Order: sequence, then C-alpha cells, then structure tokens
Amino acid sequence: MKLWDKGFSTDKKIDHFTVGNDRELDLLLAKYDVIASKAHAKMLGKIGLLTLKETDSLVTELDKIAKTIGDGTFTIEDSFEDMHSKIEFLLTLRLGDAGKKIHTARSRNDQVLVAMHLYLKNELTEIKDQTKDLFHLLLNLADKHKKVMLPGYTHLQIAMPSSFGLWFSAYAESLVDDLYFVDAAYKVADQNPLGSAAGYGSSFPIDRSFTTEEMGFETMKYNVVAAQMGRGKVEKAAAFGMSSIAATLSKMAMDICLYMSQNFNFVSFPDELTTGSSIMPHKKNPDVFELVRGKCNRLQTVPNQLILITNNLPSGYHRDLQLVKEVIVPAIQDLKACLEIMTFSLKEIRVNENILDDPKYDYLFSVDTLNELVLSGMPFRDAYKKMGKEINEGTFTPKRDIRHSHEGSFGNLCLSEIRKKMDKIS
Repeated sequence: MKLWDKGFSTDKKIDHFTVGNDRELDLLLAKYDVIASKAHAKMLGKIGLLTLKETDSLVTELDKIAKTIGDGTFTIEDSFEDMHSKIEFLLTLRLGDAGKKIHTARSRNDQVLVAMHLYLKNELTEIKDQTKDLFHLLLNLADKHKKVMLPGYTHLQIAMPSSFGLWFSAYAESLVDDLYFVDAAYKVADQNPLGSAAGYGSSFPIDRSFTTEEMGFETMKYNVVAAQMGRGKVEKAAAFGMSSIAATLSKMAMDICLYMSQNFNFVSFPDELTTGSSIMPHKKNPDVFELVRGKCNRLQTVPNQLILITNNLPSGYHRDLQLVKEVIVPAIQDLKACLEIMTFSLKEIRVNENILDDPKYDYLFSVDTLNELVLSGMPFRDAYKKMGKEINEGTFTPKRDIRHSHEGSFGNLCLSEIRKKMDKIS
C-alpha cells in the first residue's frame, strides 16, 4: 500500500530503489507520526471535517498503535512503503471510512516534516541530558584531582604546568559551548510545520494554531513554503550541534589514548575497560576511546553530507530529501552511544599523581621561574635571556613552588562559575 496509489503497480526495481531503508528508519519515527496524527485528527474534528465519534475512535486506535510501537511489536512489512502507509492501513482496517479520512488536509511531506521535528526535539533533549551528565562528572573529577599536576603541551612539546583539574574542567566548559549550538538547533526544530501539506497549504479551513499547541511546539513555521524548505535544514541545524559535541569528545578521546600510552603514563583504566592483543600479552588497548574518536570524527562529517544532499535544490519538495533521514537518524544514535560510553568509562579513570617527579618535566617551570625574576624587578627581556642561557648551559634550576591565582588557572579553577554557565542552559 502506498499513500499515492492510483491502482496500478510500480516496477519492483523502482520500488526498491526509491524506498531504500525507510522502513527500518521509520520504526524509530513512527511514534512521532502517531503523535502528529492524533493532533491532526482532533483538529479535523474541531473544524467539523470529522464527527466527534470519528475523532474519538481515531484517537483511540492511534493510542493502540502507539502502544505497539512502545512495546516493540509494531512492524512495517515490505508491502508498505513507510510508517505513514502502515498506520493509515491499520486505521482503515479497524475503522473503515473514518480511517480513510485521516489524510484529509495533509500530505506525506508535512507528515514527514512534523515527525522529524518532533523526533529531533526529543533526541536533542536526550543528547542535552547526556551531555550534562558528562559535564557534571568532568567537574567532579576536576575538583577531586585539582591538585594533581599534569604537563601542558604546545606543538606536542613540553610547555607549561597544567593540572588534571584544568584538563577535566576544560572539557566540561567546552561542553557548555557545544550545548549553545544544540539549543539553537532545538529552537529551529520547535516550529510546527504541519498544515503546509505538499508545501503550498490547503483549501481546507485547518487550524494550525490548534495542532501547534496540541503537539507542544513553541510556535509554527507560518509560511507553508518556508516549512517545506525546512526539510533538510532542521536536520542540518541538529547536525551542527551534534558535530560540536562530537568534536569535544573526539579531542578528549585522543588525549586519553595518548595519556594511556606507556610513553606518557598519565592515566589508566581497569582491565575490564581495555582490550588485549592476540599475540602480545602485555597490551591494554584503549579501544573504547579509539572508537569514540573514530565515530565522533565521522559525526563531524554529517553537516557536510546534508549540505551536499540539499545544497542546490530549488524550493519545493524533491525526493533527494528522503536521503537526509538515513544520514541524521544513525548519527543521533552514534552520538548518544559515544556520550554514554564516555560517561561510563570516565567514572573509572585513574590518574597518576606523581607525573612531574620525572626530571624531564623540569623545563615546564621555566616560564614561572622567569616570571619570578620579573616580579623581583628584572626587565622581562633580560630575564628571558638569562633563563635561556641557563637552559642552554644546563644550569637551569626550576622553581616548583609556583602559584597561579587568576580566574581559570589551575590555582583558581572557577568550577562553580562554570557550573552556573551550564545551569543557565534549560
């Protein structure tokens, strides 16, 4: 069954090519098509296109379908093109003419649009919640290990003293920036496109304000052409927010892979969070973090994939837009999995508390030793030359009892201020 069926068959090869993996993806989206269909049915009843009995029966049957979706028994067989056709078939099978009326004043285009908007609102909220969980864990780790020193690097060369407090809270504060992008994407998604139909509205006297409120949207996408042009755009907005989080996770995963190596030996994890080698019995590999790095690097390509699919499309609907679904939906699942495994694993991180005892890190303190000379009255350039001469001649003696007191330094992490930033994100 196809919603556009006119009584003649489509070649099976064409059918297979155009449907693709929509059925599998629609199993994740069907819940939201039901939510939108309930709002649509109530609206049709409100404006008199359905009787009260028809409206109630449609809502009741849609609730039953929602239950099967929730318990995992809802299926979309090969005889159906997508979730929309399966749901309408079930309504018609159970209710007869009332089921046939559910498609009045809407198109599959705005069905897909509103389902995707509702889906993205829910998924972006879950991603925000997971990100906040990781954020709070990182701040707690920063506070717990704030006095443990860590080498800082520029150009992957030993640079200046850092700390685990700085390292953990740096990634925490970066997640705040990432959620600014996610919030912007949520704002784009929080607009009701239902009622735009095929992209040019409807001659039926529909009440779009009613469905907007019924589905919990902040506002509607008023212009029906703009609503249709939102297909692909809302997914891109979500993808940019997701790629920002992915970039932060990827960078941290890379740090962890470096810090776990014997050449660094800054952090370690319990055996059950690492993997071994088939021939080297000593190996404890950071496979989890390597996969997070790889998956998150791939996630950062998602905005570009969506741009390339939609970039040169004129206004109006085009079948190319079907492809954005198979890019964004798996990407969301991947990001959620990465956030979950990072939070799970970092709860078990072990830090080396004696890293800077190694004399190879003495040069970390050259800048602070130089600064002490400046504070005692020596001009900076003279102090710099003196320090450079001592390092070159091998007579440099580091001053290790240093103090960093300004906001955001390892002596003043401002964790409560960083936490307040996150608290302002709803």
